[in-house]
Amino acid sequence: TPMMKQYLQLKAQAGSHLLFYRMGDFYEMFYDDAERGARLLNLTLTKRGTSNGVPIPMAGVPHHAMEGYLARLVALGESIAICEQIGDPATSKGPVERQIVRVVTPGTLTDDALLPAREDRTIAAWTSSRSHGRERIGLAWMNLANGEFKAGECTPDLLDTELGRIAPAELVCPDQTDAQTLIDLGLDAAISRVPDWHFEADGARDVLLRHFGVDDTGAFGLDHLPLAVQAAGALLRYVGTTQSQSLKHVHSLAVDASGDYVILDPATRRNLEITTTLNHGEGPTLFSTLDHACTPMGSRQLRRWLQAPLRANPLAQARQDAIGQLLQASPQALQGLRDSLKTLPDLERMSTRLALGTIRPRELASLRDALKALPTLVAATQANFLTSAESAQEKPQINGLLADSLATIAIPPVLADLLTQSLAAEPALMVRDGGVIAQAYDAELDSLRQLAGDNGAFLMEMEARERARTGIANLRVEYNRVHGFFIEVSRGQADQVPDDYRRRQTLKNVERYITPELKTWEDKVLSARERSLAREKWLFDQLLEQAAPHAPALAASAAALACLDALASLAHHARQHGWVAPQLCDDICLDIQNGRHPVVEHSIETFTPNDCKMHEERRMLLITGPNMGGKSTYMRQIALIALLARMGSYVPAVQAQIGPIDRIFTRIGAADDLAGGRSTFMMEMMEAGVILASASPQSLVLMDEIGRGTSTYDGLALAWAIAHRLLIHNRALTLFATHYFEITRLPEQAHGVANVHLAAADAPDGVVFLHEVRPGPASQSYGLHVAQRAGIPPVVIRHARKQLAELEARNRPDSQLSLFIEQVEEEENDSEAPLRTALKALNPDSLSPREALELIYQLRRDFL
Repeated sequence: TPMMKQYLQLKAQAGSHLLFYRMGDFYEMFYDDAERGARLLNLTLTKRGTSNGVPIPMAGVPHHAMEGYLARLVALGESIAICEQIGDPATSKGPVERQIVRVVTPGTLTDDALLPAREDRTIAAWTSSRSHGRERIGLAWMNLANGEFKAGECTPDLLDTELGRIAPAELVCPDQTDAQTLIDLGLDAAISRVPDWHFEADGARDVLLRHFGVDDTGAFGLDHLPLAVQAAGALLRYVGTTQSQSLKHVHSLAVDASGDYVILDPATRRNLEITTTLNHGEGPTLFSTLDHACTPMGSRQLRRWLQAPLRANPLAQARQDAIGQLLQASPQALQGLRDSLKTLPDLERMSTRLALGTIRPRELASLRDALKALPTLVAATQANFLTSAESAQEKPQINGLLADSLATIAIPPVLADLLTQSLAAEPALMVRDGGVIAQAYDAELDSLRQLAGDNGAFLMEMEARERARTGIANLRVEYNRVHGFFIEVSRGQADQVPDDYRRRQTLKNVERYITPELKTWEDKVLSARERSLAREKWLFDQLLEQAAPHAPALAASAAALACLDALASLAHHARQHGWVAPQLCDDICLDIQNGRHPVVEHSIETFTPNDCKMHEERRMLLITGPNMGGKSTYMRQIALIALLARMGSYVPAVQAQIGPIDRIFTRIGAADDLAGGRSTFMMEMMEAGVILASASPQSLVLMDEIGRGTSTYDGLALAWAIAHRLLIHNRALTLFATHYFEITRLPEQAHGVANVHLAAADAPDGVVFLHEVRPGPASQSYGLHVAQRAGIPPVVIRHARKQLAELEARNRPDSQLSLFIEQVEEEENDSEAPLRTALKALNPDSLSPREALELIYQLRRDFL
């Protein structure tokens, strides 16, 4: 049929996206789309017509409930093409003209109903190229909800790390990209493939130059980053096709340099539970603990800061100083600021919808009220926080970030005045409902409204006349939205109606009629209503055109408000929980006094604080102690305190001094990749390999129980060698937790390493974990005590104790294997016959058969 031909043409345009095809009050899906949509949305699958004798599957959703269904589909990673009727059904010959007006994908959302309030939804694109044997990655990303657009380049080994920081909901890549490459990235993102030519250099550059109206990519600082230009151009082209309109609010492209941030690889983000827990829950995480923001845009800003801690001190120091400025005033002043922020809507996303022309009447009314409140908020904040600093004779730069934010928040009153004059006090939800434009704003609209609404007097007068003319005392003249105006008479008196009455509707007990006079009035009134709604729609469109040029200033104001809200959230948390300002220094150091875990301290009744002192001459702490003694918590709290300091926050400690940090690595916990054929131990070694290859003297490394996935001597040898490599070669600041007591002898052989342990004490009913970090190695691991507390049967514990005594007697700390490792370490730089030197250190007569066998394997690994 003509309609199905039209549908198939539009479906060809939509490609793999689900097509929502508007038919009357429903969006319909056909064929495979219907089957897939019905399965995903739990819809009833019906049939409509046939194709080659086979019924055509069909499923649909009501147009007024579309957003709810879209939200469910997007959450499942689906993309949807929205097809609307753009022709007039009254004048169309054949099917009404239809067109795909926009494409909704997981990374290109702007509607509030589809976006998570306190989390960004970004979209990224990437491409790669190999030149002179070196591969480079071009990466671009965009947050369509606020217009942020950035691009940069990185090496292949940093791609998953950069994508982990950006956390895209959708990833755009060339069609030829290998599927396994995408799987290896481990992203929880929708993948959208586009033709390879979208990433072609000249075409991508032309897309950028046309959009921004510039002559050269040097205007963005990308003249020496060709792959970044290719990724950015392809991304802008893709996003533009989904919106079917110009992206007016995307007015800048910035270089995104990975060197500006502390690099956190995916394993580190997961282990530190920054925004998600290890079991992929939402809390408690570092973000959920710190998020006291009063607006959604403040929460999103705080999340961005946590995901991208800073390497350089100036901006981190500026944030810290601004928090200090907020804390210098009284608690009532800070709470007053937060109460004022709570009244504001999400101006950041409103500014985007204003620029795109998709903002709704009630959002505009909310924007109007917010703009009226901003001057009062700015004045009160200046009086409470900036003036107090001046009176306290603080340095002028203390006010930098706070003062700059307040200056940007205050925008000219033109937009507020325009919205006040044009909008009704409480407009309808949608323009089509009417009642959006204020009275006395447009004389023609007021006249049409009066004509359409002045029905009461006429209907009462006509009802009185018709009762007198017909003698029917209960005759009524009424109106409803379905049947219009009518005269209603009871069935028993229907024979008394005059000849000029024409029956309009028959009900059970009444008859409804229309007369020429009433029909003339109906046509006049309904025509006035239609013209009134049309006039109101035109006026609203004109209002959006007048307001759109103010969107950039509104976006800047919203960004400043988000920054202020995030700072106020951090200040509130610092005041509530006794956090302090860390000292950011240029020398390598990590000096924390009475540090606490920022999340765990809220989960238990009493938290034991601990110190950590590391510097140029003390780069590694060997941490021993019992299972459940708190080693992992201690290590994570150090990393989180360092991360908080680098993002500009106060920290949970009595005092802290944090030096430069370029990367944070963690090797904590056990995990396997069964689908990839990689065991727990293989994953452990892969993570350790990445750390050994990438850690620098400015890196912070957390290494927990390395080597436990293999045999005792294999694990001990690996752990000892990895610790030695980190200390001597990488020279990273390292927290190295282990149960291999032999490694605690490393401080006797190398400089820059110290032993500490988590204290425990024997008690009549088992062991007491003190959670205190003390100097020196632990005396034992208390493994049997922990097993006993976990419920292992007493007979098993007794048997284990007996076996432990025998093993300890046979494998003394000064065993041949330990002596051999020491000897090889001492001779590792000796170029003269290292094998002969190692063999000279052996005493064959004292070797047990097991030690001799282990030694043979060790010699084969090291010297063959």
